[in-house]
Amino acid sequence: MAVRIHCINKSGGNHDNPHESIHNFGWINESTGESGNSTLAEMVEFIDIQKGVAFVRSAQETVRCYTRQGRYTKFVQTYADNTPTDNLLRLPECVS
Repeated sequence: MAVRIHCINKSGGNHDNPHESIHNFGWINESTGESGNSTLAEMVEFIDIQKGVAFVRSAQETVRCYTRQGRYTKFVQTYADNTPTDNLLRLPECVS
């Protein structure tokens, strides 16, 4: 299964890495129309355990998300041309 992440929510406070501040992901499965929200732990499990594909799409490109081990926890980050990028951090905040 593949999902496009279209929004995020960040927690407050200071973080060693801004990607570690993302705690919620809004997504849509473009094949089925299913949509939802996943916590960081759920998205890490989706990518690492369930071998799901998560990506971010902009007008210029589509980039895949991968997990990385941070100082304290795993987080999700995009890679474009094998380079870690900030595509997730540029997404709008999810609204209820």
